[in-house]
Amino acid sequence: MAGIDYEVEYNNRARVPEHPAVMAGWVRDAAAWRESHPPRRIPYGAGTRQIIDLFESDSSGPIVVFIHGGYWQALDSSSFSHLARGLNAHGISVAIPSYDLCPDVTVEEIIGEMQMALRELARLGPRLVVSGHSAGGHLSACMLATDWKAFDTSLPPDLVTAAYAISGLFDLTPLVGTSINKALGLDEASARKASPLFWQAPARGSLDAVVGETESAEYLRQSRTIVEQWGKSGIATRFGTVPAANHFTAIAPLADPDSPVVLRLRELAR
Repeated sequence: MAGIDYEVEYNNRARVPEHPAVMAGWVRDAAAWRESHPPRRIPYGAGTRQIIDLFESDSSGPIVVFIHGGYWQALDSSSFSHLARGLNAHGISVAIPSYDLCPDVTVEEIIGEMQMALRELARLGPRLVVSGHSAGGHLSACMLATDWKAFDTSLPPDLVTAAYAISGLFDLTPLVGTSINKALGLDEASARKASPLFWQAPARGSLDAVVGETESAEYLRQSRTIVEQWGKSGIATRFGTVPAANHFTAIAPLADPDSPVVLRLRELAR
């Protein structure tokens, strides 16, 4: 859109100068949770990053998947282990996959890796709720919109029953002219192809898209837009905000068993 400085709108690290302290807290809290609750490590491919950390609660119950952010070019599951705490307290297992990063792979290939990860989790039985933050919010929407029978005929069409996207990006075209795209290597065509906003809307399930209350206008617009567009297709959608949260603190409620975010995910999972 004319007149919008996309570099300013999407450069979250510049927008939140205190982000190093927040991210250091992630690492510290995640390490503590892994020490007290060692995850089951499940490979879903041959790559060294193609691993799922499964924090099991009731092995016969539902699984919520959390896909981490990092603009498809940074971080891995080890910084987010503590986010399993909230749902584990309710007897819900949480799976946190890592994936290969740009520029070693494309965004489209990362989408494929997450489809592989969910196919592996399907072997455990229950259908899945997929959540994610930032790039992970994008990937969670992609998982809801995936035609699972086309991906693998052995999978149920309703493998993913709901997506809960936190500060997600659903239209990647605004990133093409920004510094973020140096690692992504997107052009207009590949950005549209990797954008779930331009895919056929899901035929089933539900989408919640929530955003930190203090995030940029573009992040708020992205979530409102996909909620409106997919809602018109007939699936249940919700837009919401995380009070007083910025892009980096918006995921903090996942570690709190009593937070509205966790209680909503519990509702979706059951």
